[in-house]
Amino acid sequence: MDLDDIDKGILFLLQRDARDLTIQEMAEHVDVSASTVRNRIERLESEGVVRGYQPIVDYDRAGFQLYVQIICSAPNPQREELAEAALDVGGVIAVREVLNGQENIQIEAVGTTSDDVARITDELTRIGLDVVNTKIIKESYTQPFNHFGSGIADGDEG
Repeated sequence: MDLDDIDKGILFLLQRDARDLTIQEMAEHVDVSASTVRNRIERLESEGVVRGYQPIVDYDRAGFQLYVQIICSAPNPQREELAEAALDVGGVIAVREVLNGQENIQIEAVGTTSDDVARITDELTRIGLDVVNTKIIKESYTQPFNHFGSGIADGDEG
């Protein structure tokens, strides 16, 4: 899908604050009508460019003080199947398939004790993944992809 500056500005604004920014406010930022923004968002969603809206959860404050990255290896022919199966393991919140290298599955999980982490890694091993490494994540930072129209969304030209 070809994205123009308005689409990119809308994507930037959605990434920055999809919950609290109104359609009218987005329209003002990208200098179009609210109906145009609404139609663009519907098109971006129907084309699969925008696949959902998820809150950013502070797991520590939610009572899950262990936020863990688990690096796994899976045979390439089974990688996708094992990645999907990993989502069914209690405590797993995200799974990423990596195209190169032997450490080709990256999993994020949460728990309250080291026993939780042991249970998760045991279950991942049982489904066929080779757990290579686990890392406790102190903090995770994200930001909108700035090439998605930060200039147009902030009223800058070009």
